[in-house]
Amino acid sequence: MPEIPDICLYQHALNRFIVGRTIDALTVRSPFLVRTFEPEISAVVGHDVVGIRRMGKRIVWELDGDLFLVFHLMIAGRFHWKKPGVGPTRKVDLAAFGFDHGTLMLTEAASKKRAALYVHADEASLAQHDRGGLEVLDCSLSDFQSMRTTRPIRTHSQLSNWIQR
Repeated sequence: MPEIPDICLYQHALNRFIVGRTIDALTVRSPFLVRTFEPEISAVVGHDVVGIRRMGKRIVWELDGDLFLVFHLMIAGRFHWKKPGVGPTRKVDLAAFGFDHGTLMLTEAASKKRAALYVHADEASLAQHDRGGLEVLDCSLSDFQSMRTTRPIRTHSQLSNWIQR
């Protein structure tokens, strides 16, 4: 799984490359990628990307018209920037998002395809991806110490559950 620093780098790069741009085309190669059915994934074509945010280890694209795309890259999921008009051709290519200046390819180089894409029509349904927990990049030292002392962590598993996924 790309960890939080990797997710932050994706957030920064996506802000530069796709915010303010319109999704002109979309190709989804894997039926197991999209985990929601309403609204349909095709509904995002023609919408502008107005923001990119991080929700734990998920990347959220904010689109105009109150649409959201939530990407959970899992272990081997990655984004790759390609030339305009390029479509998914390789086994690892899961989806291609076409923009006027290039194509953003979502890939997963693993035998078990675990990456997930969710489409949401409002902030309320988007909230289901918020795992709670402490937002480690935005908290103060006292917030961190307070959380740590009120919830003792004894194992690596408890630590993993405590930090937002």
